[in-house]
Amino acid sequence: MGLSEFVRRHMVDTRPLAIPAYRRLWAGQGVSFVGFQITSVAVSAQIYAITGSSFWVGMLGPANLVPLVVFGLWGGAVADAVDRRRLLITGALIAWAATLALLLQAVLGMDDVGLLLATVAVHATGFAITGPTRGAIIPRLVPVEEVPAANTLNFLVTSVGMAVGPLVAGFVLARGTFATAYLIDALLFGAGFYAAVRLPRLAPLGEVTRPGLRSVVDGLRYISGHPVVMMSFVVDIIAMAFALPRALFPEVAAERFGGSMVAFGWLSASIAIGSVVGGLLSGWVGRVRRQGLALTFTIAVWGASVAAAGLVGELWLMVALLAVGGAADLVSAVWRQTILQTYAPDEMRGRMQGVFTVVVAGGPRLGDLRAGATATWFGATGAWVGGGVACAVAVLAAGLAVPAFRKYRAASRGV
Repeated sequence: MGLSEFVRRHMVDTRPLAIPAYRRLWAGQGVSFVGFQITSVAVSAQIYAITGSSFWVGMLGPANLVPLVVFGLWGGAVADAVDRRRLLITGALIAWAATLALLLQAVLGMDDVGLLLATVAVHATGFAITGPTRGAIIPRLVPVEEVPAANTLNFLVTSVGMAVGPLVAGFVLARGTFATAYLIDALLFGAGFYAAVRLPRLAPLGEVTRPGLRSVVDGLRYISGHPVVMMSFVVDIIAMAFALPRALFPEVAAERFGGSMVAFGWLSASIAIGSVVGGLLSGWVGRVRRQGLALTFTIAVWGASVAAAGLVGELWLMVALLAVGGAADLVSAVWRQTILQTYAPDEMRGRMQGVFTVVVAGGPRLGDLRAGATATWFGATGAWVGGGVACAVAVLAAGLAVPAFRKYRAASRGV
């Protein structure tokens, strides 16, 4: 096999980048997400600097999660009833305004934790609107056969942001101020806003339902009546709630590596590093047709990799195994997103993306809760390894038990 053939078959599929609207959306998302990660790190550090309390830093969880759940579902319903370009711009403006508010508070020295948490909640509201809307837009911009590639590129650029953003934030906060970090985010956010403005008009297709509680309930009823869609959410929750070990990183770094911050940093970055590598070597992902079965086994690989990482004592091997899990997680995320975007009709896509946003945001937080609680009973190693094993067993049992999901093949119809 020649080099060009290897690249074509195995490296990331970049065909969607030939479409100008998608290319701008992708690049804007990538640049602005780095800023988002910088602010996430900065606001945690600022709250800890004000209070000296991990409890108040932990309150960022509900401050983010509640708006994501409420406005994620609502934003998805609205995305099915209005011009998605206009809604994306609206959500972006809300998030941008919150970033500017954080900047202003830092410049004025307003060290009020309650105000910071409220501002973070407003920022999460904007994100909860833009997330489902952006996901529902993609199948309108690229051909159906390129949807997996477009999703892979999206998750790849997000993973890069998750690896780069915190490193940049650490450098900025070590040499500058919180205001500097928020200013960088505000400037980088402009790339995402520009991409939204340049999108074509994206009026709803098919039957339009007035957004509100009834439309949200209709979306949830659609999920419950379609096992393929339902299982795409179930396996995601299993993956994150059972196996995500990040809440155990500080304790493991202290127990096995003498509290080394270098070790903690590598553990924190390992999953994202694997996602980046997995994204770069994802050219085969779009050729898989039995996506339900493939998704089941890929999440089992994620769980098994996490469990194996919890058993080893060498930092490099632990990072390598978590990176394997990160690569599997990225591939599974691509297939989950692709199933939602190609299985559901356009008039349901916004609501499906709303639920997807809630699951993606809520699953890791359930995972943190599960890991922390079980660690108090079984220790960090028991919670880590047991969670990975439970994930692998549970996802195989669930995925293989539902015939519609097990036999599901990728859609080939137009969108």
